[in-house]
Amino acid sequence: MGRDPPVVTVAPPRPAVDAPAGPDGGPGGVGARMLRAVPVPLALIVMIALAGVVLGRVYADPLLTRLTAGAALGSVLVSVAARRLPSWLVAPLSVAALAGWTLLSLRLAASHAALPGSLGEVAADAARNAIPRLLTAMIPVEPAPDTVLVPVVAAWLAGLAAAEVALRAGRVLLGYLPPVLLYAGALYVVGPNAGPAVGPTVVFAAVAAIGLAVPAGRAGPAATDPVAGLAPAVRAAVRLRLLAASAAGVAVVVALAALLAPVVAGQVDARPVDPRRYVEPPQVESLDENPLIRVSGWALNPDQKLLDVRTEAGAADAAPPRIRLAVLSDYDGVTWRVGATYRNAGRILPAGEPAPGATTDPVRQEITVADLTGKLLPAVPTPREVTGARVAYDPATGTLIRPEGLAPGLRYTVASVRERPDTNLIATANVPAGDAVARVLRVADGAPEQLRRLATQLAEENGAPYARATAIADFLAEHYRVTADAPSGHAYPNLAFFLFGPRNGGGQRGTSEQFAASFAVLGRLAGLPTRVVVGFEPKADGPVRAADAYAWPEVLFEGVGWVPFDPMPRPDEQPRPVEEDFRPKPEDPPPSEVPAPTVEPTATPPAAAAPDGRGRPGGPGTPVLVGGGLGGLVLLVGGLLLVLAAWRRNLTRARLAQGDPGRRIAGAWRELTDALRLAGHPVGADLSAAEVAERARRALAEAQAALAPASTPPQTPDPGPVQSPGAEPVDDLPGGPVGELAGLLNQVAFAPGTATPAQADRAAALTTGYVAALRAARPAWRRLLWTVHPGPLRWRR
Repeated sequence: MGRDPPVVTVAPPRPAVDAPAGPDGGPGGVGARMLRAVPVPLALIVMIALAGVVLGRVYADPLLTRLTAGAALGSVLVSVAARRLPSWLVAPLSVAALAGWTLLSLRLAASHAALPGSLGEVAADAARNAIPRLLTAMIPVEPAPDTVLVPVVAAWLAGLAAAEVALRAGRVLLGYLPPVLLYAGALYVVGPNAGPAVGPTVVFAAVAAIGLAVPAGRAGPAATDPVAGLAPAVRAAVRLRLLAASAAGVAVVVALAALLAPVVAGQVDARPVDPRRYVEPPQVESLDENPLIRVSGWALNPDQKLLDVRTEAGAADAAPPRIRLAVLSDYDGVTWRVGATYRNAGRILPAGEPAPGATTDPVRQEITVADLTGKLLPAVPTPREVTGARVAYDPATGTLIRPEGLAPGLRYTVASVRERPDTNLIATANVPAGDAVARVLRVADGAPEQLRRLATQLAEENGAPYARATAIADFLAEHYRVTADAPSGHAYPNLAFFLFGPRNGGGQRGTSEQFAASFAVLGRLAGLPTRVVVGFEPKADGPVRAADAYAWPEVLFEGVGWVPFDPMPRPDEQPRPVEEDFRPKPEDPPPSEVPAPTVEPTATPPAAAAPDGRGRPGGPGTPVLVGGGLGGLVLLVGGLLLVLAAWRRNLTRARLAQGDPGRRIAGAWRELTDALRLAGHPVGADLSAAEVAERARRALAEAQAALAPASTPPQTPDPGPVQSPGAEPVDDLPGGPVGELAGLLNQVAFAPGTATPAQADRAAALTTGYVAALRAARPAWRRLLWTVHPGPLRWRR
């Protein structure tokens, strides 16, 4: 019990790698040393490489998996090779090797993605945009410098940390932590965009278990029996303690498994969280959000060169294909918007299945940008491969953007697949319904009644969806004219003026903007899922000019897909007046249908008064009757005027003080237009807000000039001291104070929800000041009539 030699025998033996090799290759031989030294590094390499395998499931090809496997192998081998060096030297050596492997990976990825530029430019761009582009990239992700940089660097750092902890410090289980975190991060980044990684996870766990099961690199009897050489009593106590600790460990593992197993099993079928929803994808500019308004501007400059197109040989026909710029699916009654979600994409874009029975034609074009601005990238639908430009893609609409924006001289090549639907299926095809297409069926509130009646009339006469769509297209083509100088706009009032306005007043004529927007709105009112497409229809290869800009509507049919329609009039046909085929139903029956009233003679004719007055019946005299009648009439008229004045005040108060700021600003604008109408200067629905403001300024100046003496210059109204924060000086705005009100209205129309209460108060002050000044410039009797005029109560708003 008191012997000292056993104490000496438990001193830590030298590592097996330093023990002399036996002649028979026994425990001290090279084979045994290799057997003990290889499993842990190999397990670390495989575990890190498996993280690359899991992440590579959302990539288009195995390049990322190969690069992460190389990073795993290189990082672990550097630590193994430098195990005899001081620990502070390993990290700099490994980081230097990481820099070399990273540059090689970026060069391979840039060559694979055919990206232009030097290695330095590519590396700098990848370093700036690696994380956002990785999380906003389209699935499948193309291996490019910015999508492989983060996985490669993370794999190398995980290998470095794991090897140093597991091999140098001998803490294998703790060394597994970096590979486990890397594997979990890969699963999180993939999210719901790939199936469950059951196979790689099982292999990951098996490799980790093998690494733990292989004996550590120690030799000698103490390695097999930790209590060898101890006294029997001490040995029994130590073994008892080891047994108790092992039993406690097993109990803890079993308890954790019993508690966590149901939770983990319940998460197997749960849908993972997609981290992409936390990162904002590339956005289009405000100019591109509604490119439909650009059609009218291009029509006024038909010779402006926008693109240069060259179609490569191999197209199915000689006719130049139609080029698509944007697809607009959302309409709020004022503006058609793109509303697409663009994801960063590589050269190869995800391919969808063509519609049944559709014929496909491959089209390859080289496009050079000239004066086209914005981010929207023109291409023949539907693009499948883009080279020469980094793009973002929206699979739902098949449209492209260049996140950096277009620039003159930009040249890129697009390979597209043009689909031609089976015309035999369209005539009998139905249209889809439900939540999946609610976006393209939605009709914004406030649709004019005339539009609804026209859509109902066309739908009643044509039952099948294709017949309804054709009837709408034919109606527009037969009754309206195309003019390049038609005012831009596709809000409800603009469409109503285009469809039903007088021919001699600018109505019933427009550009493809009004034709396409009218078709889409009438189609939705008739139950058809519609959208508007903006693009170009070049006549031949070569320059694409502004005159080639074109907007057309499309209708979605079940089993066929989106089918374009052409509502434009034929060049050789004269439009028929709308009144010949569409007469709105009158509110009251025509006079010819109202039965004539039947007059029944009274039983006793009234007795004629005697000339001398003796035959008059008794009662009040004529003066009393006349005075009473006049007094009653005055009271009746006065009461009616008071009621009208009260209603007018309540209407003004409701417009200027009730509702959210946007509604109050719109109400202030209606007060302004009503005032102009009361002053004899009505404004048409086809005018923009700035044009109305300029007309209002001129109307006030003319009224003040006519009322004031010739020596007194006309005065502009003082809208009051209220000034919205950040507002421009009133004198600097076109149209003076009314110009500022027009600017607030445009803000409400094109940026809903951004108006503030201070801006609404400013709009009320501007309107009140202008209306008061305009009313004061009228004669006294007109000012009185202004107060009680019933027009604003019944005018359509």
